[in-house]
Amino acid sequence: MTALHGQPLIHELERRFVVAHTTVPMPGGAVDVMHPENTDALISEDDMVRDDRLPYWADIWPSSRVLARVVAREQGTGRTMLELGSGLGLVAIGAMHAGYDVLASDYYDDALLFTAANAWRKLRREPRTRMVDWRELPSDLGLFDRVVAADVIYEERYPPLVASVIERTLAADGVATIADPGRPMMEKFFELLPRLGLALRGTEMVKYDEEPAGQTIQLHTIVRAD
Repeated sequence: MTALHGQPLIHELERRFVVAHTTVPMPGGAVDVMHPENTDALISEDDMVRDDRLPYWADIWPSSRVLARVVAREQGTGRTMLELGSGLGLVAIGAMHAGYDVLASDYYDDALLFTAANAWRKLRREPRTRMVDWRELPSDLGLFDRVVAADVIYEERYPPLVASVIERTLAADGVATIADPGRPMMEKFFELLPRLGLALRGTEMVKYDEEPAGQTIQLHTIVRAD
């Protein structure tokens, strides 16, 4: 990954991508999110053959908008947060606004670059970032007060991976939140929690009625079982 930061990083992304901008209302002021204009142009045949990877990171999903607004209203000062699947950085920006010390992780290096760039554009500072493969979780990630993710459990292989990452990174009194639009794979995820010493503490339903389509986002709160 490039060592560029701040304005030089933004210039580099503008050189490499045809970028567009989307304004997202947020606590503390709207965020102008810079993102690739055409996500289809990012599809890599090599990524598909090697790992079935698609550039979902380059879209601003409703779940990420809802989760970003929720964490932005929390009291994060003195607390740590790990984000799984940072995408374009909207949730990380909300968490940083709340005062969290954020480690934004993703499986795409470019996602982490956009996360850093968008955070700098809004806050003039960047979160810590790290490329993380859930199948080979780094042993030095540590434990976090909050672990969050938006719409990451959309394939059959992901429930055990995400559940395992939460079990390995959530502090003893920590709280994890998964924002999800109601994908069927979540049921498998819930079934896995007890055997990992985790528990679903509750689910909050949040109505999302912005473009391109209205839906209900489910905010699932996960803690360590008593």
